[in-house]
Amino acid sequence: MKEEYIRWYSHAMGREIEMLVYGHAGYPVIIFPTTMGRYYESKDFDLIESARWFLEQGLIQLYCPDSIDKMSWYNKSIHPADRVRNHELYDRFIMNELVHHIRLEKKIPKVAVAGASFGGYHAANFAFRHPESVSHMFSMSGAFDVKSFMDGHYDDTVYFHNPVDYLPGSSHPELWNMNIVLGVGEWDICLDANERLSGILNSKGIHHWYDLRRWAKHDWPIWRDMFPHYLSLIK
Repeated sequence: MKEEYIRWYSHAMGREIEMLVYGHAGYPVIIFPTTMGRYYESKDFDLIESARWFLEQGLIQLYCPDSIDKMSWYNKSIHPADRVRNHELYDRFIMNELVHHIRLEKKIPKVAVAGASFGGYHAANFAFRHPESVSHMFSMSGAFDVKSFMDGHYDDTVYFHNPVDYLPGSSHPELWNMNIVLGVGEWDICLDANERLSGILNSKGIHHWYDLRRWAKHDWPIWRDMFPHYLSLIK
């Protein structure tokens, strides 16, 4: 199973960002880390190992960029408006640099995105903001409302990075062409968040799989079980 370490200078963020890429060929899947997680988190917690068969068969390639949550949502040392602006720069890095690079390299119009816990937020937010660039979105135990990070501050940038706010009014046609999975356990702390998002999608007639796992909690064992199952949906 091929592993490549990359230090990428992001012009959007004005800094280097680290990343691991797994696999030698196949459909590209970007994996976002959990809360304040690092680029090697998916390796350390065996999420990459759970996808070994797909990687060795050349069916997928996994891109694991670092997060900047400590600079954005969780940075209590700066004003909330600056927190969300920092995340906006990260979104530009993913869209205009990483996804742009993958598109050119693979000669394809779309990528898949995935993530667990707060990585599920990142995957969903990116997918719903850029549906023309995302074919599959796999959220595992995600939460989708970031207003709790804003200490009461609310502006247009917060709105457009808060899926439960902007998604109800979005009419982008590619939302109806995306393969969406919301995976969650029945004992998960994010169960209500997933029920709410699934309800929004249902109200818009957007097909998705609401994958409720019985007797499952918010933790890596269920995510390692979910992830290869979801990857098998990529054709």
